Amino acid sequence: MQTNRQRPLSGYRVVDFGQYIAGPAVAMMLADQGAAVIHIDPPQGPRWDNPADAILNRGKQRISLDLHSEADLQLAIDLVRHADVLVENFRPGVMERLGLGAEAMRALNPALVYLSLPGFSEKDEDYAHLPAWEGIIAAAVGQFTDMGLSRVLMGITPSFSPLPLASAYASVLGATSVTLALFARVKSGQGERIEVPIAAALMEGLAYNSMHIEGLSERYKSLREREIERRRTNGLPLNLQYADLQEFLDPFYRTYVCQDGRPFYAVNCSHTRHPIACLKVLGLWDELAGLGIPTHSPYLDVADWPEGAECTLLSYPLSRAWADLVSEKMKAAFLSKPAYEWQRLFGEAGVPGCAHQLSAEWLASEHALQSSSVLEVDDPRYGLMRQLGNICWLQGDDAVVDKQPAQVPHQDRTTVLQLLESWRDRPACLPQIDPEAPAKGWLDGVRILDLTNVIAGPTIACTLARFGAEVISIDPPQPALDPWNTTVFGMQANQGKRSVLLDLKSAQGQALLDKLLPQVDVITINASDAQLDRLGLSAERLQRLNPELILCQFDAFGGPTAGPRSNYPGYDDLVQATTGIMARFGGGLETPEEHAHFGTIDVLGGYCAAQAIGVALVRRAHGHGGAVARSSLVAAGQLIQVPFMYDYAGRGAFDEPSGREVKGAHAFYRCYQALDGWLFLALDRQRQMADLGRVLQLPELESADDKAAEQCLETLFRSQTMGHWQTLLAPVDIGCQPLGRMSQLRESSLMNEATGIDLNGPKTVAFIEYPDHPCGHRVELIAPNSIRLQRASVRLPGKMVKYGHDTRAVLGQLGCTPNQIEQMIEQGVAAHQWAERYLPS
Repeated sequence: MQTNRQRPLSGYRVVDFGQYIAGPAVAMMLADQGAAVIHIDPPQGPRWDNPADAILNRGKQRISLDLHSEADLQLAIDLVRHADVLVENFRPGVMERLGLGAEAMRALNPALVYLSLPGFSEKDEDYAHLPAWEGIIAAAVGQFTDMGLSRVLMGITPSFSPLPLASAYASVLGATSVTLALFARVKSGQGERIEVPIAAALMEGLAYNSMHIEGLSERYKSLREREIERRRTNGLPLNLQYADLQEFLDPFYRTYVCQDGRPFYAVNCSHTRHPIACLKVLGLWDELAGLGIPTHSPYLDVADWPEGAECTLLSYPLSRAWADLVSEKMKAAFLSKPAYEWQRLFGEAGVPGCAHQLSAEWLASEHALQSSSVLEVDDPRYGLMRQLGNICWLQGDDAVVDKQPAQVPHQDRTTVLQLLESWRDRPACLPQIDPEAPAKGWLDGVRILDLTNVIAGPTIACTLARFGAEVISIDPPQPALDPWNTTVFGMQANQGKRSVLLDLKSAQGQALLDKLLPQVDVITINASDAQLDRLGLSAERLQRLNPELILCQFDAFGGPTAGPRSNYPGYDDLVQATTGIMARFGGGLETPEEHAHFGTIDVLGGYCAAQAIGVALVRRAHGHGGAVARSSLVAAGQLIQVPFMYDYAGRGAFDEPSGREVKGAHAFYRCYQALDGWLFLALDRQRQMADLGRVLQLPELESADDKAAEQCLETLFRSQTMGHWQTLLAPVDIGCQPLGRMSQLRESSLMNEATGIDLNGPKTVAFIEYPDHPCGHRVELIAPNSIRLQRASVRLPGKMVKYGHDTRAVLGQLGCTPNQIEQMIEQGVAAHQWAERYLPS
């Protein structure tokens, strides 16, 4: 194990009771930052028999304990007595029944940070008792029935995804909450009880799929949305084939086949530079400019567009006529070169685009290995093993790129007793407990300067704002992105922030930045190293102006070390394409398909960067000064593939479920159609097959092969209602959950800001209705209730203000006179708005 005392979380001790993904992943993230972790398995060994268990438990000590045995339970309690953190992801009540509940453990150790990750909140009477398999959670909140516009047009529902989105979101939010609690504990000495319901974390991660804006202008509807409406209005079937569907995709947001047959994904829409630069790389710009493709500002109301214009190249989507014309020309151009040549040309030109790959290709790729995004680990069971790398890292922490400590074989009792003896001295990082310390937000008094855009970057500071951080967001006077990406997405990601429009590339902007930097604790920016250099935000400059400053740098393809694609621009979709998510979801490289949720990787990436800030804050609190804290979309994109993001000699085929028609992982973990709708069945094949056969009166299921069992269950489940099967299977604790819809969940759990908001209410998932949102529409957004605290406070961030709302006030606080401010606005160095309307119509 790591013993370097300079590692960010060196000295902290963690007891990990987690099984499957969420709990072990939290403890893995803490171990990856230097914490000493002991992982406790049941006597029969890990509950999840998957090589990914080796990743999730790397760098930990392991022991098997029977917590129903008095001696083993006492050993576990003794470990907790001398620990800083406890992690568990059982159903509510399990740890209490074992004698390891939060109240008892925190009475024993008041400085303990106790993290629970149940499937559903302990307060939720409707769902807390459910066996919280990943698929059961996804079914309950509507993940499998709201899988995007493409699946709607193809008439495919439900749509199963093998990605463990819920556990990934919950694990990063859990790790972030632990590090922030440890940061606050440095001053107060007080521990905390934290609950992160996995279903709530999933819904926060899918915020952009569940948000609702009433009366949104037609200009923001894509070609796919319009086609769905046309077919429904005219009673036409939703039955498009995959090939036909491609023609309803924006030409700057779709896949093209290259000379070598490999598909290439281009994501260049909604930007002032990218679509034009894309056409220039393809050699098409002069021709299309000559044809008069419109390039007016997307911040004009439609009524003010040039005569005859139905769209603008600078905003998503293009009209059908322009989309058809541009797509045909781009198809022909891409056929002139192989995919990886286009990838190089696009990357070097600063244009987002990449070749589609399988996960196995990504794991072996030059960039993944050179950037240390993929690590090579000597594992005692699997030999040399390629694994997903750290989700975040501090620049200069060389241990994250050294050959990582592999999982340790299970220790005997004597070894663990020796470890416990070394734990009996309280950690050096533990302060004196102040029982009178007032409960407040973990980040009260922390100031964040947010220089990010789109989804992932703004999510970082928005996530931290709920804990009391004050956030100032600075954007350029002339927007680079269209209103869909700035304002619509910003209604979620820019809550709780003051908004300033200022040109930081100008001399005046740089001078004001110099004044602001000594006043802030954290800067967040989504930029590559090359972009940082252009902005003058070098680590040396920041250290000179504010030695305590934390720079949080987030990018697409970055890793702890440099790789050939480190400075290439990218989006969520491109990381899906390059790491194999699209090929898996679509069923292969011939039919790659975007994983249907907005922010599949974006939101998770923001959480990963928030965790990086938490780690840096803990390190700073112990007197080590500022740091460069980093994460990337690639890091997040690998985490959501943890069940298959590894390779080793003799691994076997990458044969996880894939494609449009797949309904689950196997016959006993999949969607089935009942008499009145779809349900999800989930059980442990090792322990529950006899119960299933007995209750269903099908003893032959135990010996049937997967295909035969599936056919038998398909016929059986169609014969009765979902309620019937729930009633039948609940007494034997077999998961059987009707598939919900996100819209139904939102409508049933709305809170209104006028009648009061309870972020620790009885529902696992809650939404907030804003009848008078500043945008001029009624808006419904997910509530920030996935991190629930017993002692510290969590606040509801304020509604997103109009861009530029605080320009004059903030510049005045930086010493500018009213005349100077107005002069800067006239010169275009600053601005107080991007458009007359909050959201152009």
